[in-house]
Amino acid sequence: MTQTIIDTANHIAAYAAKAARVKVVAAYPITPQTTIVEKIAEFVESGEMDAEYIRVESEHSAMAACVGAEAAGVRTFTATSAHGLALMHEVLHWAAGSRLPIVMAVVNRAMGAPWSIWPDFSDSLSQRDTGWLQFYCADNQEVFDTIIQAYKICEDKRVLLPAMVCSEGLILSHTFMPVKAPEQEEIDDFLPPYDPGWALDVDNPFSHANLVSPEWYMEFRYMIQNAMENAKQLIPEVDREYGRRFGFEHGGLIEKYQCEDADLILVTMGTMGSEAKISVNNLRKEGLKVGLARVRVFRPFPKEEIRKLAENAQMLTAIDRHVSFGMEGFLATEIKASLYSREKSASDPPLVAGFLAGIGGRDVTYRDIELIAKKSWKWMQAGKIEEETVWWNLRE
Repeated sequence: MTQTIIDTANHIAAYAAKAARVKVVAAYPITPQTTIVEKIAEFVESGEMDAEYIRVESEHSAMAACVGAEAAGVRTFTATSAHGLALMHEVLHWAAGSRLPIVMAVVNRAMGAPWSIWPDFSDSLSQRDTGWLQFYCADNQEVFDTIIQAYKICEDKRVLLPAMVCSEGLILSHTFMPVKAPEQEEIDDFLPPYDPGWALDVDNPFSHANLVSPEWYMEFRYMIQNAMENAKQLIPEVDREYGRRFGFEHGGLIEKYQCEDADLILVTMGTMGSEAKISVNNLRKEGLKVGLARVRVFRPFPKEEIRKLAENAQMLTAIDRHVSFGMEGFLATEIKASLYSREKSASDPPLVAGFLAGIGGRDVTYRDIELIAKKSWKWMQAGKIEEETVWWNLRE
């Protein structure tokens, strides 16, 4: 049995934290995330959620509180956006290095200056190398499902790493959608109580995460990399299991749409992945073999899946809602790196084009995506990309 909840992605994230039986929530407000922790406060106050609710003085303190609670052996949750996530940066490294499977909702918002409350992925992608798994959701149902899945993945002894579950501010955070939530007993069966990989215990004291010499530090980083590789194998398995149990499967690492015979594949993340399905349908009616690959998991990056997509396609076009200053969009860079061959081959990899769109929350419609695809199609036919990085709809 399931219950249907019609609510915003922010409130849905709160419902998911409650369903995951989180025991400690560290809360600090920031637009457009605030209503997540406000809703959790209502759950705790009413007795619907059995958790310790800690009101801290900053986002840095919020993550520090989660680190302490998780190290004590309990399941934790927090949420943030933009500059709040930036303020956490130091402690994000500590959480991953300590192998603590914290799950955090990140409501994506552009970074200032100039000041903005609208979305792009600059906040979370700036934390790409902190050792956190990163999921990017396309709708409210996926927000709920991914938070539940993230706990199961992160708490697996082969992983033991934290995760960000990202959703675009205002586009999802304040938009109402119907979401089907399984009954609590069914979620409990899918997600058992937290069994920590290690925990602080006054009756069994030991040293953890203390100073380590150069003789061993590199090995600790190697273990995090191995855990990321393990997560890459586990994420599709958990997504399939969730789908079998509850009817919602989101594509594992990458959601693919009409890619089987596609000559041109659009690659994007988040809500643009949903919008692009309309574009693909329209382009197919015009006789253009276009497909869509929505990257659901940015870390660990699904390079093997990208390589499979490239086997038959003539061109991949990345549409990024973020720019890495001095280079290009993150997706474009990662795709190119994934396709670089380890051995000489007679067959060339497909062309890769990069478009920057929707930065700072600028609207990207299915019509925009169709025009991006048609420009890419012309380049594909000519066998040459005229502009390596295109800033779409840039004001002159």
